[in-house]
Amino acid sequence: MQKKSKLKMVTLLTGLRFPLVLAFFCAAILTANSDRHHPWMFLAAFTSLIAAAATDFFDGYLARRLNVVTALGAHVDPLMDKFLYLACLPLLVYVAMNNGHRMHATILLVLTLLFLARDQWVTFLRSIGSIYNVPGNAHWSGKVRTAFNFPLLCAIYYFEEAPWPMPFFSWRLIYSLETLGVILTLLSLFIYTRRYWPSLRRSVEIKPDSNERSP
Repeated sequence: MQKKSKLKMVTLLTGLRFPLVLAFFCAAILTANSDRHHPWMFLAAFTSLIAAAATDFFDGYLARRLNVVTALGAHVDPLMDKFLYLACLPLLVYVAMNNGHRMHATILLVLTLLFLARDQWVTFLRSIGSIYNVPGNAHWSGKVRTAFNFPLLCAIYYFEEAPWPMPFFSWRLIYSLETLGVILTLLSLFIYTRRYWPSLRRSVEIKPDSNERSP
């Protein structure tokens, strides 16, 4: 397989996350608003969510394995991650409220703010870093966070909406997993901030006025 073909395959896999997230979003809304709980509607939503989360692992793995890592891919991948968070987190809040789980909905609302704010902050840091030619590639802390949070979102959706509850799922387990997700997000936030801190400090330095003349 030629390198261009490999790159197209990886790019297609990354872009596939977008329609999969849309499919999950639509199917999940239909499931939540259905008067009668249709298992096939839940399965369509849950399968789409799992597939969207899986593409994040496989596109990065294949890009490194096939040696087709690009600057565009390094920015498109986190963009698709943000889209998944943006579509999934508010919907989980809605589903929890729809089920009468006000406490869990409140916790998910806090997670929504924290997760999305972290992503926006990291995007801001990368834009500042690019001014000073700092590489925008993902840090291991961000990869670990994503590798944990995407399955976490799948588990939360299953816990809230599945017509077949699993015996080992409990509120204590869900709350513990969500707490771990918060810890990983805060850790990633700290590490990225420290990484780009020199660039951030340089960006607040006052530039000399171009109209000033040397005496």
